[in-house]
Amino acid sequence: MNIPGPLLAYYGDDFTGSTDAMEAMTAAGVPTVLFLDTPNPAMLARFPDARCIGIAGSSRGRSPEWMKAELPKAFAALAALKAPILHYKVCSTFDSSPSTGSIGCAIDLGVQQMAGRWSPTIVGAPRLRRYQVFGHLFAAVDGAGYRLDRHPTMSRHPVTPMAESDLRLHLAQQTTRRIELIDMLQLRQGTAAARAAALQADDVPVVMLDVLDDETLLAAGRLVWEQRGAGIFSASSSGLQYALAAHWRELGLLPKEPSLPVAEAVPAIAVVSGSCSPVTAAQIEWARDHGFRTERLQLPQALAEATRDQEIDRVVAVAAAALAEGRSALVFSAEGPDDDSVIGFNAIARDAGLSRADAARRVGTTLAEVMRRLLDRVPLRRVVVAGGDSSGEVASALDIQALTVAAGLAPGSPLCRVWSPVKARDGLEIVLKGGQIGGADFFGLARDGRQPGR
Repeated sequence: MNIPGPLLAYYGDDFTGSTDAMEAMTAAGVPTVLFLDTPNPAMLARFPDARCIGIAGSSRGRSPEWMKAELPKAFAALAALKAPILHYKVCSTFDSSPSTGSIGCAIDLGVQQMAGRWSPTIVGAPRLRRYQVFGHLFAAVDGAGYRLDRHPTMSRHPVTPMAESDLRLHLAQQTTRRIELIDMLQLRQGTAAARAAALQADDVPVVMLDVLDDETLLAAGRLVWEQRGAGIFSASSSGLQYALAAHWRELGLLPKEPSLPVAEAVPAIAVVSGSCSPVTAAQIEWARDHGFRTERLQLPQALAEATRDQEIDRVVAVAAAALAEGRSALVFSAEGPDDDSVIGFNAIARDAGLSRADAARRVGTTLAEVMRRLLDRVPLRRVVVAGGDSSGEVASALDIQALTVAAGLAPGSPLCRVWSPVKARDGLEIVLKGGQIGGADFFGLARDGRQPGR
């Protein structure tokens, strides 16, 4: 491409989503690096060929007050890289609320960093089975499609349940900014460019772009790239990367067939899971039935200050013993949304003297400490973390400076290579898995690798 420097810079609102975005670009043939903190010049110099640069964040579980204090610094650092598109990467289920993970708040902060007069939003990502049609978001689970407000998981998310599938109405609860739509018919009929031009103004409206299939994905990517102007801010899922890559591929700037290396098998892996998703619950059940040693983290003990250390040592000992026998080990805090620990979480938090938010964060930091102590005790090549918040806490606890994609596994959850100043961590392989990602055998796949052609 004849554009020097980065083509895209992004901030991920959680760690699993950040690796999803990194995978999309890397597979397309765009060298990408994901930092865990704002990179300094020396850190950037380690990746001179990177054309996409990301920062993994935790704003999805944060308040608007936190976002207003932290996001401007990150956005400014990314904008300084002079990429034509500054991307706030959100989950492809768009779950958020005015008080937690407000996408509207992030947009209001981000548009200040770019000169563009519109802020396009692409949420649909067919590869991840996410589809936006006339502004409404749908997701497929086990071959069945659901409107987001009727989705079996997202409609009852414990923190940010989706009660509205029309993303314009959902986002309007989080910002007073004008919100518009370019629908799938306009994208297919060739009138989208004229509409996008007409919508642009000094108030920098959010413009939702429908994506249903490869045709509308390509059209959306073409529209964003051709109307990027002097630079735009976009709060989007990894659908934005898939759309841009499709357009760049059409122009002959990228390889025709996206691809990633195949992951090799390892003898055993360690997994920690803080996910409440039924998808992850099925994966835990599969692991239990296929030789993994699964051990529940007892939340009352883990959250109480007096017993937390003892509980961590207990589960680490169980996992280490299994690994010594050649078995993979999995430590989890919940097994699906109907788990007693999820239903009774408020009471467990109250008994520990914590707010719900603080208790949820402590679950993540506890699982992070479990993984840290386990790695200090047992040398492992590969580990897996399930759950967005848990992934952030674990990655932060392992002295990880940056991640790159090592191989593909399941769409949205690549195998990553760790870059760390700590010798024992540098080169570690890690998978950060979102709660909704992967088939029932995901943890087996993470251990055994993906066979060519699978």
